[in-house]
Amino acid sequence: MFARIKKSGKYQYLQIVENRKEKGKVKQRVIATIGRLDRMQSKGRVETLIRSLSRFSERTMMILTGKSDVSAEAVKIGPPIIFERLWKETGIGKAIKDLLQDRRFEFDVERAIFLTVLHRLMVSGSDRFCERWRRDYLLEGTEDLDLHHLYRAMTFLGEELKDQEDATPFTPRCNKDLIEEMIFYDQRDMFSELELVFFDTTSIYFEGRGGETIGQKGFSKDHRPDLNQMVVGAIIDDKGRPICCEMWPGNTTDVKTLIPVTDRIRKRFGINRLCIVADRGMISAETIKELEERNIAYILGTRMRLVKEIKLDVLSRGGRYSKVYPEGATSKDPAPLKVKQLIYNKKRYIVCLNPRQARKDARDREAIITSLKEQLKKGPKSLIGNKGYRKYLKLDKDSARIDIDKVEYESRFDGKWVLTTNMDLSADKVALKYKELWQVERVFRDVKSILETRPVYHQRDENIRGHVFCSFLALVLRKELERRLNHAGHVFEWSDIKQDLKALQQVTIEEDGKYFAIRSECKGHCGKIFQAVKVAVPPTIREVA
Repeated sequence: MFARIKKSGKYQYLQIVENRKEKGKVKQRVIATIGRLDRMQSKGRVETLIRSLSRFSERTMMILTGKSDVSAEAVKIGPPIIFERLWKETGIGKAIKDLLQDRRFEFDVERAIFLTVLHRLMVSGSDRFCERWRRDYLLEGTEDLDLHHLYRAMTFLGEELKDQEDATPFTPRCNKDLIEEMIFYDQRDMFSELELVFFDTTSIYFEGRGGETIGQKGFSKDHRPDLNQMVVGAIIDDKGRPICCEMWPGNTTDVKTLIPVTDRIRKRFGINRLCIVADRGMISAETIKELEERNIAYILGTRMRLVKEIKLDVLSRGGRYSKVYPEGATSKDPAPLKVKQLIYNKKRYIVCLNPRQARKDARDREAIITSLKEQLKKGPKSLIGNKGYRKYLKLDKDSARIDIDKVEYESRFDGKWVLTTNMDLSADKVALKYKELWQVERVFRDVKSILETRPVYHQRDENIRGHVFCSFLALVLRKELERRLNHAGHVFEWSDIKQDLKALQQVTIEEDGKYFAIRSECKGHCGKIFQAVKVAVPPTIREVA
């Protein structure tokens, strides 16, 4: 593909042309007419140029005149610009560089970590594809990095320190701890109101062995008790800012690890109040008792269908729901979260209802019932082994029919989840905090796809810790961007943020020793994202060195 100048009348027009062979002869086909050269700075025209160039290949030979060849390359610039700024202003880049002052590596470790973190932010998948992914982005200082550099950098993050003061038997002091503390104290003014933090835990399973010690059989939120697990915890302040993460073996009972870890975190960051957020399956009754004795707050997700007093009493009790809107949202939301509070057997329960999810649950169940009616026409034997169908059936010796009582019973759970807490926070704040920490959990649970893809690289504990910590750094950047957007009065979906940032592309054109960068149009939320981060959008056309 190449570009050519086509003169028509007194004006010159730029065309994108493709060479192709037909019956042994090379023929030219005009793919697109970009427009008049004297109007190239028009946003619409530039956008067409970017789209046309990036559609075919990474590097394209262009002929802007009949005498000179010009090379052009289309790359994405939105994510690197935004997250490079946040990388700097959160203090992450500085902390890593300071820690590396007395270390000698044959490659730029800080750039390798930034590349890995940006990849985690933009896509969910194996680091093996990071090199290929990088080609589509303008990432200065990463040109000479190979895959083994990325893994070596992550190993550095997980390396244990010589000084193991304040370590626990399950959580050694590592380089990543120093980085967390350096970031925290560098940004201490942002955490000046650190009166309350939330500690969310989740489990991650391994396809491989899972390190020397960290991967062990234990409770699995993924329902994979057959595989080795690890537990990951993240500390988030009351404003949603991540502070640190912790990791320990999956076979360790919570009462032996959770309390020492919380004590350690309090000491590291001078935390006054700490709230444990977790699902009921990850926290034993013994640990709950000890948390209460130590005056440590908790918010626990319950097993609605398994706890008798919840499914029979709590959910059946009346009471008015109140609408809850997250920070930055407006009352225009057609389906806000709804909550109500109940006290039962001296326990405080928060019943949460998501109307959108409730409607989806009802539709899904109706689809099952419709399919079930069709299956019943074939006889009860056609339903053998189908657990999803059987729970809606009343089975007799030689017959089966739909159990209306069971259908009605299942409808009680539509769109709902139930929390229990010993906190004095309002019901709406308890619900929002639990929902917000779903995002945190999702980030760490995405690590599974990274760890399980290439287990050969994850046979040492420091490798695993480094991988998980890179996901934590991605969480830090994501939450910081969302915080700035909220401050500017914007609430955007994360998928839209990524899409709009990736749409901002740049073509660099070289002609006669001069280089010109031409960027595409800011689409969707892109302009508002740049404004929130206080970064200027690059000029449409500019000369570059």
